[in-house]
Amino acid sequence: MRGRSTLVVCSSCGRKIPRNKAVVFERGISLSTDTHDANDIRFFERQKLYYCISCAKHRGIFEKKKRLAAKRREETV
Repeated sequence: MRGRSTLVVCSSCGRKIPRNKAVVFERGISLSTDTHDANDIRFFERQKLYYCISCAKHRGIFEKKKRLAAKRREETV
């Protein structure tokens, strides 16, 4: 894609960065009531977070993605 890409806000530091340079990390959030009966309500949501390069490196998200990619390669072989 050519031209100016849309800006996203880093979830950690608030810096505005282009979407094509941002590191995307999806986090699952699970909420439920603690009653284990028929009225138990469970809610699962996926949240897409954008990080700038420096914050992603500091939080270790690059390493997590590298490990996940290695696991996927092992499963296919």
